[in-house]
Amino acid sequence: MNANLCSIRTPVLATLLGMLLSACMVGPNFERPQTAVPDVFSRTQSAQAPSRAIEAGFDSDWWKLLNDPTLDSLEQRLTDANLDVAAASARLRQSRAQQRIVGADEYPTVSAAASYNRERGSMNGILSLLGVTPTGSQSQSASGASPTGVAPLPGDKGSPAYDLYQFGFDASWELDFWGRVRRGVEAATAVSNASYEDRNFVLLSARAELARDYVQLRDTQALLEIAQQNLEIARDATKLTETRVREGVTTNLDVANAAAQAASIESLIPTLEANCETTINSIGLLLGMQPGELQQTLSARGAVPKLPNNVPIGFASEVVQRRPDIRRAEAQLHAATAAIGMAKADFYPRISLNGSAGFQSLQLSNLADWASGQFVIGPSITLPIFEGGRLKGTLHLREAQQQEAAIVYKRTVLAAWREVDDALVLYDAEQRRNERLQQVVRLNQSALSIARQRYKAGAVDFLDVLNVQKQLLDAQSNLERSTANAATNLITLCKALGGGWESTYAQQDARH
Repeated sequence: MNANLCSIRTPVLATLLGMLLSACMVGPNFERPQTAVPDVFSRTQSAQAPSRAIEAGFDSDWWKLLNDPTLDSLEQRLTDANLDVAAASARLRQSRAQQRIVGADEYPTVSAAASYNRERGSMNGILSLLGVTPTGSQSQSASGASPTGVAPLPGDKGSPAYDLYQFGFDASWELDFWGRVRRGVEAATAVSNASYEDRNFVLLSARAELARDYVQLRDTQALLEIAQQNLEIARDATKLTETRVREGVTTNLDVANAAAQAASIESLIPTLEANCETTINSIGLLLGMQPGELQQTLSARGAVPKLPNNVPIGFASEVVQRRPDIRRAEAQLHAATAAIGMAKADFYPRISLNGSAGFQSLQLSNLADWASGQFVIGPSITLPIFEGGRLKGTLHLREAQQQEAAIVYKRTVLAAWREVDDALVLYDAEQRRNERLQQVVRLNQSALSIARQRYKAGAVDFLDVLNVQKQLLDAQSNLERSTANAATNLITLCKALGGGWESTYAQQDARH
């Protein structure tokens, strides 16, 4: 008999396996969007600045282009220290766990249970339907059959109490004919990928913000030095006017004007010093540090990092694959597409294989005997008949969400190309402006020297000297800010190109 049973089960299992292998997945399959690659990199051919962007292999550690060891050290610490990156990494781990939870639906569920019950039937309950009377006499059952054998003992009411021992296993497995479960896993995987790219985007943004703050700090320190140098010049001019007053060559008006100029320059220093302190605190926050912890490291003055001769920006075809925001938008579009398949699969019946096997006995001693064995096995099917429009509404919702995700993806790509194009334009333009400002500074330095000499000779009024000195201070400040802007534009360009998140830590975090 066992052989016959096996011979029957074999073709049944083979048939079910064949059905599973040939099962279809309803809903659209995701296809990576095809995007045009505009010729924005052609601007590299017409660039006139000393530091030029060139189409060459892009280095993901782009901040090393500035060749500043202190900045390199800060960037190296950022990945593990930044709290925004840590929070994004935690969200990534959450999405990975959710992906695993959804993926469990692809496999059967098996559970074990054991129980012990002390039971006694009620004489006014279900026993009365089985033919047990309150008086204890054993009558026929409700079906008219012979006595049931559950009559109470003499003098008792209801059935005698008894022990019931049982243990066994339950199993259930949904046969994913229409791909509902597989689409769910596909959507969860895409959402997890989007979370990974979101983490990369946070890391890239933090790297760029750190580099900008560092350049701003060096810029402010340089402006502070310029102000102090001009303050010394103004004080020397004040002493010069005082000497000429004593000599009777000029009046106290020149002394007052010179002192006012010195006081005006001196008033800039507290604000610049405060800006240095707050910028250092900003850098410390990016590194998860308390205020003041980086004072010793960054308080010493340093120059704005110099630009490299060439900036390798990779190739235009790589930008879409390297920018985390585009990759995130693509993953979100993938998830929305898979969700349509899940919604369509809900229109079809759900078929599951269910089974349980175990042992049941009134005596613990023979619970493990084969005679105590019991099992139940068989398929179940659930078919939606009337849902009040819920299924159609869900499908329309998922389709509209997929359309929105496609639009967001297209806009993200267009915005990325605009950022790259703008960054290339601004990087070249600021350097050319910087060259003009260098010439302005040289001319103003020469003019101040001439004005002071002529003032000593009595050929010009002291107001002329003050005006030239003010113009020199403005020119020096503008040149310093332009130098910092050029470095900041380089950082913006590298961020627009999408590099800076590729690291061993990020790859390991993705695998976990």
